[in-house]
Amino acid sequence: MTPEVVVERRINASQATVFSFFTDSARWLSWMGVEAELDPRPGGVFRMNVRGDDTAAGEFVIVEPHSRIVFTWGWEAEGSPVPPGSSTVDITFEADGAATNLRLRHRGLPVELFAAHGKGWNHYLDRLVIRGDGGDPGVDEGFTD
Repeated sequence: MTPEVVVERRINASQATVFSFFTDSARWLSWMGVEAELDPRPGGVFRMNVRGDDTAAGEFVIVEPHSRIVFTWGWEAEGSPVPPGSSTVDITFEADGAATNLRLRHRGLPVELFAAHGKGWNHYLDRLVIRGDGGDPGVDEGFTD
């Protein structure tokens, strides 16, 4: 079995709403990143500058409205051990009453980068929980390694 980072959250919003935070650039930027280019269709571009110092890039692979989205992921920084498109983020959205259970799986990462990516996804999905509930997660102060 291939090791993967797995992060789960229950978000107080409908599947359609939570899904839109991964397909609409403005909504994405309300919880993660300072710049985003998203073309949510198979083969479409996924590109997002997290905090102004590094850009994650890849492409959308699967887009099943309101239930699943898969995109490739990597960092554009020269010499990155995770180059653009070299790993895969697979997100499922499952209704739980009026809320949504989100499960994010990130595969294809070098083992030594699991912890950092796990901390990053936990940090940003915590911000998405606040946003999904109608709150403002505030300025992104990042997370500590």
